[in-house]
Amino acid sequence: MNKILVTGGLGYIGSHTVVELLEQGKEVIAIDNLNNSDIRVLSRIEQICGRKPIFIEGDILDKDLLRKVFDEHKPEGIIHFAAYKAVGESTEKPVMYYENNLSGLINLIGVAEEFEVYNFVFSSSCTVYGDTSNSPIGEDEPLQLAISPYGTTKLLGEKILQDLVNFKPFKVVNLRYFNPVGAHPSALIGELPLGVPSNLVPYITQTAAGIREQLVIFGNDYNTPDGTNIRDFIHVVDLAKAHIKALDYAANNDFKLEYFNLGAGKGHSVLEVVKCFERVNDVKLNYRFGERRAGDVVQIWADASKADRVLDWRTELSLETMMESAWKWQQQLGD
Repeated sequence: MNKILVTGGLGYIGSHTVVELLEQGKEVIAIDNLNNSDIRVLSRIEQICGRKPIFIEGDILDKDLLRKVFDEHKPEGIIHFAAYKAVGESTEKPVMYYENNLSGLINLIGVAEEFEVYNFVFSSSCTVYGDTSNSPIGEDEPLQLAISPYGTTKLLGEKILQDLVNFKPFKVVNLRYFNPVGAHPSALIGELPLGVPSNLVPYITQTAAGIREQLVIFGNDYNTPDGTNIRDFIHVVDLAKAHIKALDYAANNDFKLEYFNLGAGKGHSVLEVVKCFERVNDVKLNYRFGERRAGDVVQIWADASKADRVLDWRTELSLETMMESAWKWQQQLGD
């Protein structure tokens, strides 16, 4: 596969994946409605790679536009990122999340079937495992009812694709991400949340930069070594590279549906991340402990051994590198 359609191609994970695809010599067609991304990312990708993807500004809810993209550019594989992703926002606007995340997926696979493009990589999430205490979590962990509309859209998205491969000749690689953080080493692309960040690391970097007055750590009385939540953090560049491996797997193997956890395979506590950021960047953070936040899982990290064994993929970049790159990215945003 040399021509790849990337939906949400200018978003956080999407843009890093586009870079990896271009650096592999692939022709990339990126579609993005720019609702949660920035057109300047396109020129920054070109700065990194020396070339840029074919870019279409548009929405995957527009089925006629999708048909035009498939007809004109004839992609051979699809990586589907385009979705709303904020857990908190999804509780306030559930219908918007269901329409965008599920109707968009249905439109995309419908048009892909029309044009007989059957290699499909889906961006899922560890939220499908719910509030489990069974870490490290393997792909055979029972899925649980989601605690947010966002999580429900990922569960239902997976179910739609499961039904699809039972009756249609698709090959779907379903990637369940844990906690992507960090930025490209060039500091030209990275996580760019709109408004107040809902994720830990952007809030850390914005606090360090003086944009936020104080970081609140939600709870320090959990049953963990330091009392704070534990998560599996993965560098976004490592995560992007997994999508290249997933496409290669789809191109060279006969299967219907495969699931892979993408994580570092170990947990770091919130306080550990804060201390690591301070140490590697020689920055003192203003933070305090607050009440627990409703819906937060105590601790979760991946068993990513299947991705290692089957995709020949594993994480390479450390927590220290994640914190260094995130801070470098935040600093250049102020330039």
